[in-house]
Amino acid sequence: MSASAQPSGKGTIAAFLPVLVRWLLGICFIYMGLNKALHPVDFLKLVRQYDMVQWHLLLNLIAALLPWFEIFCGLLLVAGVAVRGSALMLVLMLIPFTLVVIRRALAIQGASGLAFCMIKFDCGCGTGEVFICRKIAENTAMVLLAVGLLFCRTGRLSLKYSLAGKP
Repeated sequence: MSASAQPSGKGTIAAFLPVLVRWLLGICFIYMGLNKALHPVDFLKLVRQYDMVQWHLLLNLIAALLPWFEIFCGLLLVAGVAVRGSALMLVLMLIPFTLVVIRRALAIQGASGLAFCMIKFDCGCGTGEVFICRKIAENTAMVLLAVGLLFCRTGRLSLKYSLAGKP
């Protein structure tokens, strides 16, 4: 097959995979952020349960700003603007959050004697009560997808490239 007869890859599923990943992560974070932002008192109570911040002003600041930051990162991903920066911010949020959730689950396991994967609680992610092993798997998948976006170079269906006049 000559070089001119080879498929360009513009219409293949693999070419749209980064777009699908962006949209999936973006929509997830918009959804989770909105659930927290629309119920700030409930989210504040959940953040307080982790017992990591003792200063009330900082606790309130985290509960007030974190949901909007998640929404902002999600919107950037969906629009295709600052994709790598947004993906990096998600990784930097997801990894510590996952470790804190695991720490809390281990404390619950120690107090209750339940098997680790049978532990279920509202971790504050915006989706209600979840089994811990499922939450760890979800967060791991989101971290891997976000890391993939860090190394992906595509402007397909990106607002940034549409405004700049690039294909």
